[in-house]
Amino acid sequence: MATSGPTKISWAEIRLWRAVLLGAFLLLWEVATRRGWVDPFFVSQPTVLAAQIFDWIRTGFILRHLFVTMQETIIGFLLGTLLGVAVGFTFAHWPTLAHIFDPLMVALNAMPRVVLAPLFILWFGLGLTSKVVMVISLVFFVVFFSTYTGIREVDRDLVSNARILGATPGHMIRHVLLPSALTWIFSSLRTSVGFALIGAVVGEYLGSAAGLGHLIQQAEGNLDTTGVFAGMVILAVFVLAIDWLVTLAERRLLVWRPPSAAGQG
Repeated sequence: MATSGPTKISWAEIRLWRAVLLGAFLLLWEVATRRGWVDPFFVSQPTVLAAQIFDWIRTGFILRHLFVTMQETIIGFLLGTLLGVAVGFTFAHWPTLAHIFDPLMVALNAMPRVVLAPLFILWFGLGLTSKVVMVISLVFFVVFFSTYTGIREVDRDLVSNARILGATPGHMIRHVLLPSALTWIFSSLRTSVGFALIGAVVGEYLGSAAGLGHLIQQAEGNLDTTGVFAGMVILAVFVLAIDWLVTLAERRLLVWRPPSAAGQG
């Protein structure tokens, strides 16, 4: 007797389920605090959070902090990605170089960059540079290892055929290696988005005069739970926005992949 496979669910249904689950969570949270099951002093309330965020947006208070964090995150994310891709390509092309520096890269990647944040602030000051360096240190290694692995995993027969057909090194990179490694690279970028924001916020948290990390640190110092959660909600929305942009770029650049491989969001 034949059995049917799993029923496929449409993206409209997935989005509906997401909305339902989020709504149920917020409703439970609101009811729990209003009924006294949970002290709102420790977790605030969804309605109070919404009012706080709306007030920040209405008065423009949040815009300066959001712009600072956005600037640090995007600059560090782009620079870390470019460096990671460049060094990954270089190591993949020169295996001897990779063997020489492999222990160093592994050791540097194992270092807790969050612990190094105070040193970055000491070296580069409380301004933009220290936060950007912090973000680069988190993004670089994720992109580097993914790019390096992606290049090494390229089909050797494809590379050999391209060389037989007279492909120059530039053509090889542009038409064979880079397209084959893009799947690995974009996979790392979606992971790096969260790391980039963590780097910027941790740097702001430890020492800055503006930014979402600074805002959250100030709220914690004043025992303002609503301010802390409001800052975290804005951070989450910011990450989702950047992740959506990365996904959009992935779909545009990887149009040659089957829809099932490209994924949907």
